[in-house]
Amino acid sequence: MIKKGLLEGYLSEEDVLNLTDKAFQEISVKDRDVLIIIPDHTRTAPLDIFFKAIYDAVGENVKKLDYLVALGTHPPISKEDILELVGISYEEYSQKYSKINFYNHEWNNPLNLVVAGTISKEQIFEISNGLMKDDVDVTINKLVFNYDVVTIVGPVFPHEVVGFSGGNKYFFPGISGPDVINFTHWLGAVITNIKINGTKDTPVRRVIDEAGSFLRMDKICFSFVVHDEKLSGLFIDTPEKAWSEAADLSEKLHIVYKDKPFKKVLGIAPKMYDDIWTAGKVMYKLEPVMADGGELIIYAPHISEISYVHGKILREIGYHVRDYFLKQMDKFSDVPRGIMAHSTHVKGIGTFENNIEIPRVNVCLATSIPEDVCEGVNLGYVDYKTIDIEDWKNREDEGILFVPKAGEILHRVMET
Repeated sequence: MIKKGLLEGYLSEEDVLNLTDKAFQEISVKDRDVLIIIPDHTRTAPLDIFFKAIYDAVGENVKKLDYLVALGTHPPISKEDILELVGISYEEYSQKYSKINFYNHEWNNPLNLVVAGTISKEQIFEISNGLMKDDVDVTINKLVFNYDVVTIVGPVFPHEVVGFSGGNKYFFPGISGPDVINFTHWLGAVITNIKINGTKDTPVRRVIDEAGSFLRMDKICFSFVVHDEKLSGLFIDTPEKAWSEAADLSEKLHIVYKDKPFKKVLGIAPKMYDDIWTAGKVMYKLEPVMADGGELIIYAPHISEISYVHGKILREIGYHVRDYFLKQMDKFSDVPRGIMAHSTHVKGIGTFENNIEIPRVNVCLATSIPEDVCEGVNLGYVDYKTIDIEDWKNREDEGILFVPKAGEILHRVMET
């Protein structure tokens, strides 16, 4: 393994260049076709540094060098936005980097998907500790089979579905089809965000690692850890090994412990989240630190949509606790389970007894989404214009928490 991780201090661009050079010296890509898989704009990641480092290391030696954005079910992004993501101008692209093709993943286009294999229901039953018993088709973007070497370049953070993001997650669900996406997200939701977020060994991680075993081309993974928007660690190896080391560092840097839970929390959703589908991460990372009956406000005046892709269905089913769905699955048999998973993750844990739903936390949106829409999807509403952010600062002794950039750092209550 090629690695450098720091609990204090940060890696330099020169560190990235040197580690990248060393990695591609160990795995020859000369005259081979190479595909790089990267996240979209909803992750804090210095992709510009990696783009240039990789091109400098192999750009003139490979036969083909292309990029695929692991969107999951996020909307496609324009060529201009992809160029901004990797830190180059259109002029640079048309000249120095003109050999590179950029692709968006299309999760809902069957023509671009292929089944690499099937995880049997018996395997799933064992992996999921008896929670699920389904055959899972390992459906993935067929583009990966056009290359000799597939390279993942992405950050590792605590994650609500899989425990920690990164590694094989860039294949599943990053560039997979709806079967894998819906299955893994619902499995995570059934376990609950509280139990899975920030946990390294999870049933969902085992499922996606098993799915990764069906991809037998050469794979390299650049798993990195970002802290304070700077690079704290880089680990290069197989997806499993690189992710494991990065997750260990992420656990030390990305989990904040508080002495007690909070009755009121204001989480500021950064501009990289452009709908509640992505800004829901504010709740995912703060739910564990909420007091019973507390109120969490997702503050995001720039957001005006529930979901650009799944908004229609979410407006129909609303946001509910897990058991609301589990106890009446027949009623929601036609709803994709990945969408139900998002619904429960945002609403948080709670109970559903005698047709009465009681969430543990009251989640409110302080966004540009109208009050009637918030009420229609079973979420609270706060007029963002009435919120004075300064009033929320430095009040932890009163049981009030302010998080200026929420969505990536996991908050927990210290165990006593």
